[in-house]
Amino acid sequence: MYDFKVSEIIRHPNDVISIRFEDLSRSYPSYKAGQFLTLHFQFGDREVRRSYSFSSSPALDEPLEITVKRVDNGEISRLLHHRLEVGDIIQVLEPLGQFTYDTEPEVERTVFLFAAGVGITPLYSILKTALVEEHKSKVVLVYSNGSKARTVFYEELLEWQQRYPDRLFIEFIWSDSKNLAKAHLNREYLIAIVKQHLTNQTTETLFYTCGPLFYMDLVRYTLLGMGFPEENVRKETFYFPEEEEDDDEHEEVVEEVVDYNVVLHFNGENHHLVVPSNETILNVGLKHHLKLPYSCKSGMCSTCVSQVVQGSVKMDYNEVLTDREVANGKCLICVSHPAEDNTIVEVL
Repeated sequence: MYDFKVSEIIRHPNDVISIRFEDLSRSYPSYKAGQFLTLHFQFGDREVRRSYSFSSSPALDEPLEITVKRVDNGEISRLLHHRLEVGDIIQVLEPLGQFTYDTEPEVERTVFLFAAGVGITPLYSILKTALVEEHKSKVVLVYSNGSKARTVFYEELLEWQQRYPDRLFIEFIWSDSKNLAKAHLNREYLIAIVKQHLTNQTTETLFYTCGPLFYMDLVRYTLLGMGFPEENVRKETFYFPEEEEDDDEHEEVVEEVVDYNVVLHFNGENHHLVVPSNETILNVGLKHHLKLPYSCKSGMCSTCVSQVVQGSVKMDYNEVLTDREVANGKCLICVSHPAEDNTIVEVL
């Protein structure tokens, strides 16, 4: 755990703020463009964690920065927006996340970034990093918002475009546009943008997308249909734990609860747990006071990625692992229930 001091709070349009930090310990690990920072709060006996993507770039001499949108019924986002002050101390965990960009200084490729709303946050970090650390790559940002006035980082992005006019192209998409054909990203619009800017082989082109699930599905399926490799299309999902569904929307299904013996290999030790089928491996581990890695508890980040060594598990939800990774035994213990007795899971 590290102590960060809030050094600056920047107000953006559309109920969004950026928070800049000073690392009081001077020993915070380096992070990669696209990763996120997990904030840790302790309210009495209740521990709360929330993860927010870095909008700063590790390639620049700039303060560590995250960008946060206010959620109406969000406990932590409202705290950050309305109660946080410069000088406050917040405990944070090490940087995490697999939605990363690895630079290659001499590579010649096109990097497409598809962002919607606050989804610009990790992509802004990637954009700056690619432009600064690479010399031949071309970056194309496709950025959707309700209007110009609601566009986060609008002026900053224009400045970057002026600095790199031959390597950065930005397609701003505003839903209040009078040109209805370009008011929203759609399949035909997306294909036209990609064909316009594609300058190298499809196997070298990279795509990053962050926004609502329907938006990322549109991007992903369109690109796969164009023949781009699945491993070149990467996405980051934002999830707000406060946005819970109404219990009345789902009919309750009563299932028999079965207890399973699970061995959890963590930090070089084997922990023998009894995990009921209606509980997740993470929750049972936390009840046994194991300091397991986790953040979203919803299968939408990569903090708790683990490997099934023996037996099998059933995941409630997964927005991180590919089908191939799941087939090879990878799982997210925050949403994983044992499906066999004597299952062995190694926390990575």
